[in-house]
Amino acid sequence: MLATARLQLQHLPAHLTRASWPGQLTILEEALSHLDALDARWQETRAQLPEGTGPGSAAYVDALDEHHAECWSYLDDWACHGRVVLDIQAAARRAPSRPKRPQLPALTSRRSGHSARGR
Repeated sequence: MLATARLQLQHLPAHLTRASWPGQLTILEEALSHLDALDARWQETRAQLPEGTGPGSAAYVDALDEHHAECWSYLDDWACHGRVVLDIQAAARRAPSRPKRPQLPALTSRRSGHSARGR
């Protein structure tokens, strides 16, 4: 989704974009990267909990609370800037579609205007 928005933004005419969009996409990409890292760390933490320590136990709840606390700021980034993905998509829909093949100028004969000469 972010990669698509980044690609769309590169191809949008400047009059359909906002200067803040590239920075907002960067914030979202960085937040997602941090959330992925925190998720991997959470998986490790869960695997290291003592046998029988599952959801509802004090140790599990404490570890999960700590995990959630670490995630909040990155989730807040998504809450604040996530709309940019939709805005870019909307701008891409408004953008004039480009022809699939480049338009070449009509070819003219090299002989046009010269047919009377040399005869």
